[in-house]
Amino acid sequence: MDRRRVRAASAIAAAFLVVGVCLPAGPSRADDEEARALLFSGRDLWRNGAFAYGGLLAAPGGFEEDGFMLKLLLGGGVYRYISGSLGGEKVIGTEWTAQALPGFRIKRGQAEFKFFFGPEWQRHKLSPGDPDNRLAGTSFGLRMTGELWYEPTRDGLVVGDVSLSSIATSHAARIAYGWRVAEDLFTDGVYIGPEAQYFGSDGYRQRRVGLHITSMKTDATEWSAALGFARDSDGHSSPYVRLGLSQKLTN
Repeated sequence: MDRRRVRAASAIAAAFLVVGVCLPAGPSRADDEEARALLFSGRDLWRNGAFAYGGLLAAPGGFEEDGFMLKLLLGGGVYRYISGSLGGEKVIGTEWTAQALPGFRIKRGQAEFKFFFGPEWQRHKLSPGDPDNRLAGTSFGLRMTGELWYEPTRDGLVVGDVSLSSIATSHAARIAYGWRVAEDLFTDGVYIGPEAQYFGSDGYRQRRVGLHITSMKTDATEWSAALGFARDSDGHSSPYVRLGLSQKLTN
């Protein structure tokens, strides 16, 4: 593995966290229109990494109104890669990240857009130490994200998100389509359909194709999940699993 891929192997860890966080929540129900904050958390697992995150999304004007939003996030994970500078030795990395992203929401017809931009902090610890990995230690940067929730028909859904960080130019994107089913089992039903994801940074790429379940609501809680197949530019392939949970806080 060359120096660029060594750096990217740990830089890409943050992208898994961010795409999970960017997954849009569904529209509010009548009984939570007064909510001003939302708690969220999630997990992402695949062959060479396990990541978790949690945070708070605040909307002072409410989630049904256009205007200012603030996303706060804490996350971490464990990942592994093969280091060329250590003669092919396996390196285990741990990562912590924190973000404070001001943003805003715009809704036009059946389409809802969210945009966020703000500072990001990352810390990577490697065992054994890898001299060619410049991300070891603490890094500061800026992150920009965008989210889309669009219902072209009553039973159809298009969701998407993009993210770009100045730390190792890591970037990520996801697009998914869903059909509404199981309206007799869950509030407003759930959306099920295909998804495609992409993660990248300097010298590394990963692509995913799978199936998702979105907007599975039980009382005040909303769940999401995905299962599929991932392959990266180092030739590694495996299944992946993603789980998400959010809950709006009402007065």
